[in-house]
Amino acid sequence: MKSIVVIPARMAATRLPGKPLADIAGMPMILRVWKQALAADVGPVVVAGGDSEIIDVVRAAGGTAVRTDPDLPSGSDRVYAGIESFDFGGAYEAVVNLQGDLPAIDPACIRATVKALEESGADIATAAAPIEDPADFNNPAVVKPIVSWNEAGTMGRALYFTRARAPSGDGPLFHHIGIYAFRRAALAKFVLLKPSALELRERLEQLRALEAGMSIVVARVDEAPLSIDTPDDLAKARKTLGHT
Repeated sequence: MKSIVVIPARMAATRLPGKPLADIAGMPMILRVWKQALAADVGPVVVAGGDSEIIDVVRAAGGTAVRTDPDLPSGSDRVYAGIESFDFGGAYEAVVNLQGDLPAIDPACIRATVKALEESGADIATAAAPIEDPADFNNPAVVKPIVSWNEAGTMGRALYFTRARAPSGDGPLFHHIGIYAFRRAALAKFVLLKPSALELRERLEQLRALEAGMSIVVARVDEAPLSIDTPDDLAKARKTLGHT
């Protein structure tokens, strides 16, 4: 299965405007994500940028970037617009939507997500890691997938995603990671779906796919990377990555 990584990015953000070009230890965040995607070596990496500033930075670094409408409603819509522009002929069968705010994502996580898609036959693959900090059990910013894991506990079928603490009872809880590998046809179907009731209630786009009967497989990885959503997250990333 030929795969490609598409990183959606736009300058407008409610909590952290200009986030893709935020400097982290001398490098714009979008370039850090791009470099991690290249290191995964699962296929070409394309940035789907909604703004000329993003396009210029990526191309100046030697990367590939395509311009997309800045008013597209979601990252998935931007990824679809980007892949249709870059690969209109449909050469790539798997499209990885890698969020542009994961500057320290482990390349192994990207590889594991693509592998899960290839091995499962699911429409979509994503990733999750065990939650280590009990403070995150009830943190709504930490999305929890409810997964029917295989016997080895390495991969499983997603039953639901929630911002609440779930499932109840004893056992580990998991932190969902913002990466999706779509089969090309599944991505085309997904972007035509209207936002669903549970998606709007939880503010989680992946619930749209589940409500529409699409299947999502989850790959288990060791650790969830820091997602940059707020100024505090950015400060933490600058401190951490400044020493790597």
